[in-house]
Amino acid sequence: MTVEEAMEKYGPSELTRDDLLVLEDPNYTPENVAIVTGAGSGIGQATALAFAANGLTVVATDRDEDGLAETGTRDEELSLPGELVTVVADLTNDSALERIVEEAAEQGNVRYLANIAGIQTVAPIESFPLEKYDLMHDVMQRAPMVLAKHCLPHFRDNEDGRGVVGNMCSVHGHIVTQDKVAYNTTKFGLRGLTQSIAAEGDGRVRAFTVSTAYVKTALVAKQLPDTADRRDMTVDEVVENVMLEHTRVKEMMEPYEVANLFVMGCSNHSKHLNGGDMTHEGGMSLTY
Repeated sequence: MTVEEAMEKYGPSELTRDDLLVLEDPNYTPENVAIVTGAGSGIGQATALAFAANGLTVVATDRDEDGLAETGTRDEELSLPGELVTVVADLTNDSALERIVEEAAEQGNVRYLANIAGIQTVAPIESFPLEKYDLMHDVMQRAPMVLAKHCLPHFRDNEDGRGVVGNMCSVHGHIVTQDKVAYNTTKFGLRGLTQSIAAEGDGRVRAFTVSTAYVKTALVAKQLPDTADRRDMTVDEVVENVMLEHTRVKEMMEPYEVANLFVMGCSNHSKHLNGGDMTHEGGMSLTY
């Protein structure tokens, strides 16, 4: 199976407005801003649209300018009530990270940060390229910390002193699979970062993680043919016998389903979710 065929079969379905969870929350208003990283595609794009569906002003950031333009187009097509502002930025650049938060503060009260950007490299430890390891750490662990560092003063300057950080973790932040040493390590570390933010948040700044199994994103679908070749399997066999073997729900999640978890987790309906993890992985780590 080619990468294009894998994308067609295992990539995301087209998102509709009815897919997006909309909640009653007094803080889901245009004067409050949600920053979403990785917003040019996949879960990040769906989360940016989900926050916009809830009336927030969304600062959608990604290094992919074309992807962000697509997110803006989808926002317009869906006629979402919140304003969506795009900021092209490289999460490995400290000045860019500071600029993201500064531009968000120009749009209103910075109240939510959703760190979703992710990348993947699959290789055994003996041959794992160190430059890829460093890049994955910078994007998926260091950047969320630096963005939180810059957001915290804005959270505390809000009238009620409150804010929320939601971090995209993974079942790989709980259990590991082979050939993913950088992904496994950064996701475990991300849970530590999240709990650290909660510990220093004085009960007013919350933080949580979202852990899913496999999601129908381009990041997942595009690696399927290579994984199949390395395991001497078909792509369908990889999905059925590797990815979904230990889950009780025998289908991958859609990006909008993950986005809806961020909407719920950031809302006042989840005020006791602080330092914890929203585990939605079909029973993969819990029902062996």
